Amino acid sequence: MTGSASDLARRLGDHAEAVCREYLSNGHRSGNHWIVGDVRNTRGRSMHVRLKANAKGLAGKWVDEATTEFGDLLDVIRESCGFVDFRDAADEARRFLAMPRAPWSTSRAQPQQAAKRGSPDAARRLFAMSQPIAGTLAERYLAGRGILLAARERALRFHPGCYYRDLVTGETQTLPALIAAVTGLDGRITGLQRTYLSPSLSPGLDPSGKVGKAQLIDPRRSLGHLLGNAIWLGLEPGAPIPVMAAGEGFETMASLRTVMPALPVAAATSANHLAGLTFPPGCRRLYIAADADAAGRHGIERLSQRAGEAGIEALVLRPQLGDFNDDLRHLGTARLAAWLTDQLIPEDARLFLPSG
Repeated sequence: MTGSASDLARRLGDHAEAVCREYLSNGHRSGNHWIVGDVRNTRGRSMHVRLKANAKGLAGKWVDEATTEFGDLLDVIRESCGFVDFRDAADEARRFLAMPRAPWSTSRAQPQQAAKRGSPDAARRLFAMSQPIAGTLAERYLAGRGILLAARERALRFHPGCYYRDLVTGETQTLPALIAAVTGLDGRITGLQRTYLSPSLSPGLDPSGKVGKAQLIDPRRSLGHLLGNAIWLGLEPGAPIPVMAAGEGFETMASLRTVMPALPVAAATSANHLAGLTFPPGCRRLYIAADADAAGRHGIERLSQRAGEAGIEALVLRPQLGDFNDDLRHLGTARLAAWLTDQLIPEDARLFLPSG
């Protein structure tokens, strides 16, 4: 293999699981391996891709026990995309890794085009290259906000070096970020929201080890197709959701989810997007989370109107302080639960709020 190909294979190996999720999507992770049918992304269990380097070999190396084929992740890209020319496979690898195209690259169309900036494809790729939040700055950030979510929440990931571009100066930097997937009701990612985090914990100033947002003018940014979709916590694609809650901010809705872990919630990311939220099948009651100020009143009123037109009962939940995350942090889960008890339909209070 040429030096260029070896370098690409090594770089792909640094993101072995993300490569597998992108090009071998019919497989699944099992321990330190990605299991799939074959290098052309057929369903099955005969091909094993090593995800982390160990004593047995480098990350990204694979073998198909049924055919005795073996190779690296550059071979995976070539075979799964149906490329014949090495240059096309190398260009696709460079695109995935966000590397410049080689000087000899041609401009002819390829089976898999580069994701456009800000597109759903770009959102899906960034989400795939991120990692679960357990043990990361993202988990510590949420815990510092009083938000404790189950590990099964599939909408949340962490990226240790997410690009941030200053819209005024054009300068870029990489920062750790909490990644929240925006999905449709089918569970397919259509966009995401990035919350950029402080890269240092400043233990001398903060003995608790809490992680804050990065010191930026806009530490939260979204991309992709957001209208009608949301950051869903507790969504089971295709399953009926008779009772749910919706609101603008992710932390507001995650706070309600912390207190009522069985209640599906949707964070629409803005007032306009809240007004256009798509209702799940079987929904008969919708709780809309409000903030203490009137900034999001339009979104609440429009969503309530649309819910009524769809035959869905809409009720507004109001916090005691600025928002429900303020309530969670300053009042605690027990007082927040007690405050919510009087605002919920009695049968919902019994179902979603812990007894006592």
